[in-house]
Amino acid sequence: MKLQELVNSLSLEVKTPGMDLNREVTGGYASDLLSDVIGNAKEGSVWITLQVHLNIVAVASLKGLAGIILVNNRMPDGDTLKKASEENIPVMTSPLAAFELAGRLYTLGLRCR
Repeated sequence: MKLQELVNSLSLEVKTPGMDLNREVTGGYASDLLSDVIGNAKEGSVWITLQVHLNIVAVASLKGLAGIILVNNRMPDGDTLKKASEENIPVMTSPLAAFELAGRLYTLGLRCR
């Protein structure tokens, strides 16, 4: 599934304009603990989190994640978005809670690999 399909299907708001949303999403991972994501998220997955600080970009880049979805209408600051743009990491937001968003990703066919 393409990232753009997720954005459309889930009405996500892209906070990093100009990103390539044609990248393939191969799974999903939900966690707010950075070390957990480093240890367990798989390349190509989207990461569901409520964390909004700069370090989320470093983790997503390190793991080769397809993008970051921030839940509960959480908004990152300008420095985080700037770094995400520099690292080519799409950041999206959703009004949904993590549990609800993960369920919808599952319904769309994505799994934690």
